[in-house]
Amino acid sequence: MRIKFTLLFVLLMSCLLMVNAQAAQFKQTQLQYIVALGDPAATSGNNAQTWGLWDQDPGPRGCRLDEYANLKRTGIAPANWKFDEQDWWLEEHGLMMEKPTFPLAPVQYVVTGGREVTSVLTVYPPAKDGAQRWELANGAKLYDVTHLPCHAARYTPATQGECTPAKASQAEFPVAPGVAMPAVNGCKKQDYAVLFVIAVAQ
Repeated sequence: MRIKFTLLFVLLMSCLLMVNAQAAQFKQTQLQYIVALGDPAATSGNNAQTWGLWDQDPGPRGCRLDEYANLKRTGIAPANWKFDEQDWWLEEHGLMMEKPTFPLAPVQYVVTGGREVTSVLTVYPPAKDGAQRWELANGAKLYDVTHLPCHAARYTPATQGECTPAKASQAEFPVAPGVAMPAVNGCKKQDYAVLFVIAVAQ
């Protein structure tokens, strides 16, 4: 991922905060990352309980696939996160990443994909059945606030076979924008959209 907090984000956030000042008070945060599931054309949904958050860029904290043997042996990455053989993540360069934190806190987030659109994402408290509603302001679509170059995929064991990063091929990386992350034999794969968080409501 390795995304820098650029002047573009500062300008986008400043404009958005002026527009939404009457609705909520937002506090600028270091760049954070939401991993989201949903129809790219959706403006709202009821599955925010399946979304997670990295409070810092997981890419530079990741491990290369050729470091898997040592990661498996120690169970702890050099950046001090714990590796889970039953639930592991890859990014677009083929780096193994720490897990995001699940679920999202039920607050408002200022989100952007680093393109034309910045919006306020409202995550509501869980309903009795555990479902969490989410909604983007001003008609923004999930696709509009997705950062297309960033990929995040979750790999968990399939019903048969061993799911291990040792079966992933570095030759399939990097993955271009708009292209699904590679499948890995023995694994179920779930691709996530990645949203930048640049402020959080207080």
